[in-house]
Amino acid sequence: MKSKVSKRKAFYIALATLVAVIIWIYVDMTGSPDGTALVMTKEFKEIPIEYLAEDTVLADRGLMLLEDGTDTTVDVTLEGTRWNLAKVDRDDILIQADLSNVTATGQQNISNTTGFTTRGLAQIVKFTEIKPFTSTVNIGELYSKTVDVRYEIIGNVAEGYSAGELQLSNTSVEIRGQEEMLDQVSYAKVSLDIGPDAVSTVSQLLPFQYYDENDQPLSSSGIHSSVDQVQVTLPVNVTKELALTMDFHEVPGARLSNVNVDINPKSITVSGDAEQLRDVDSLVLSEFDLINLDSSTIYNYVIPVPEGCENLSGITQATLRLSFKDMTTAEVTTDRIRYENLAMDGKHVELLTLEMNVQIFGTSVDVSRITGDNIMVVADLTDFNNAVGSYTVPARVLIDSGGDIGIAGTYQVRVDISESREEPTEEPAEESPPAE
Repeated sequence: MKSKVSKRKAFYIALATLVAVIIWIYVDMTGSPDGTALVMTKEFKEIPIEYLAEDTVLADRGLMLLEDGTDTTVDVTLEGTRWNLAKVDRDDILIQADLSNVTATGQQNISNTTGFTTRGLAQIVKFTEIKPFTSTVNIGELYSKTVDVRYEIIGNVAEGYSAGELQLSNTSVEIRGQEEMLDQVSYAKVSLDIGPDAVSTVSQLLPFQYYDENDQPLSSSGIHSSVDQVQVTLPVNVTKELALTMDFHEVPGARLSNVNVDINPKSITVSGDAEQLRDVDSLVLSEFDLINLDSSTIYNYVIPVPEGCENLSGITQATLRLSFKDMTTAEVTTDRIRYENLAMDGKHVELLTLEMNVQIFGTSVDVSRITGDNIMVVADLTDFNNAVGSYTVPARVLIDSGGDIGIAGTYQVRVDISESREEPTEEPAEESPPAE
């Protein structure tokens, strides 16, 4: 009995606690139970001020914002419900001061404007206090000078590679600020770290450090530059010996294996970007169709060096000598002539060309094996299906010897095309009656 009472009592206690929590959350979010909103305030300290038009309008007037004597932060107080105020972070608060109306030097007050970087917060909370309401700014005359940009390379290139000339997007920068501060600046320097074994071009966008005439680093505070970063590129080159080659086109009877090829020089040495030359082992001088090679021939070609690379050999032209190792030509007569591709029914074709001389070429062994029985001439009637009469039609030559034989020249066959005529059927003659 006591157990049931204890369970019931624990249930009511839990229920009451839940109701109390719900009421507390409701009051905290929307106000008191009678409907009156419960409004609270929250203070945010040292919110930074963003000054507008400092590097544009103000600089164009020869003026600058001095750090000394200028307010950099404000304290603000926001009003809203506890629930809504909890949604606001200090990074959501935006305080700005516009310098576009400043036209003179000295200290002066600029009104601050307020806002939020997060949308929707202005509808649920509001600013009740800004301290100070106006910002004090100290305006001075803008002084400018141009300083050189120097560089420092950290690391080294890998063995077998070489560093090219370092390239800077800006070899000098214009700096602006107080005269006494800028007078200390002798130059700006960037540091490029290429690692311990660079094998390809390194390019980075880097900030720079100011130095005085004694090569001591200076703080950049209060110094405004025309650019904030400099693109630094160090080409990493490789020196390679590249073979000179030709792009030969073979045909039956004229194979590269049967050609003496002599290219002088056989190779050149070039230096260039390591990434560009990574997979390059040769240079192709030109194309050459071996069917056009009749005898020993000499050709000259300009050596094509990859763009951006240097020809260390200094040789700009290559000489190519070509000759067949074993080349024989012969004229063979064949009577094996036929036609193909006649699609129309009811046509009769008579071959008027009964024999043909065919020019062949190849090695002496392969050519010696060819007779007329190994050659077939095939006339192509594809374009003559609707024709009637005598025509010269193109033909192709087939070799069935199994050797590597080339065909020289073009061939045609004379044909006569006519409509098919059916022979009339002879009726048996009537027998004469016997004489009486």
